[in-house]
Amino acid sequence: MTRSKRMRPVQQLAQSREQKAVQKLGQSQQHLQAQQAKLEELRAYRDQYARDFEAWGGAGLGAIRMQDYRIFLSRLGEAIRQQETATAQCCARHEQTRRQWMESRGQSRAVNKLVDRYRLEENKQLDRKEQKEQDDRAHRPSPDPAHK
Repeated sequence: MTRSKRMRPVQQLAQSREQKAVQKLGQSQQHLQAQQAKLEELRAYRDQYARDFEAWGGAGLGAIRMQDYRIFLSRLGEAIRQQETATAQCCARHEQTRRQWMESRGQSRAVNKLVDRYRLEENKQLDRKEQKEQDDRAHRPSPDPAHK
């Protein structure tokens, strides 16, 4: 069995790992985008609420309504801070997943390159063998039909 054929299971394993890493990266990207969208939604809600409050504020609000607004805005601010933290953590995990994919891709490429080099060497060896056989046939005396 040739070296390139013996390397086939290693090559398949490396490709399988790379495929799994790609899938994991895709899932990580989707999760990150969902976290970012949630954060943007919270921020947009806060901004809209603040604009609405300003519009209502001109009409005059009671002390209880003002206090409720401040409490709600405080809770909304805390929710935004928590979502910022969750998004940052998700971003860090995504970056780690990306690095793992890059590593598996590099390993897969290295194995593929090695297998290609082995195949090239095997083909050269086969070509040399065939050339030697042709040379040997060319140097052998041809059977003389007169001696039969």
